[in-house]
Amino acid sequence: MTYVYLICAIIAEVIATSALKAADGFTNLVPSIIVAVGYAAAFYFLSLTLRTLPIGIAYAIWSGLGIVLISVAGWILYKQALDLPAIIGMGLIIAGVVVINAFSRAGH
Repeated sequence: MTYVYLICAIIAEVIATSALKAADGFTNLVPSIIVAVGYAAAFYFLSLTLRTLPIGIAYAIWSGLGIVLISVAGWILYKQALDLPAIIGMGLIIAGVVVINAFSRAGH
C-alpha cells in the first residue's frame, strides 16, 4: 500500500499545483478550493507513505515525478512550451526515480 499512497500523494499534488495557476492568487474560488483540498490530500497521503518508506526516498520520488507531471500538465493545460533541455532534464529525473526504485535498498 505504501506506493499506492505515494501515487495518490503525487496525483493530488499535481492536481493542486495545476489549479494554483487557475486560482490566480486565490481570487478564483473553485480553483482555490481545489488547491487547498489537493494539497491537504497530498500531504495526508505522503504522511501515510512515511510510515514505511524513508523520508528521503519518498520525497525524491514525490518531488521528481511531481516535477515531470506538473511540466506535462502545464504543457497540456496552459500551452507552456518545453524545450529540448527541459525534456532531457525531465528524462534524467525519471531515470533517477527508476534507479532509486530498482537499485536502492533504502526503501525496502
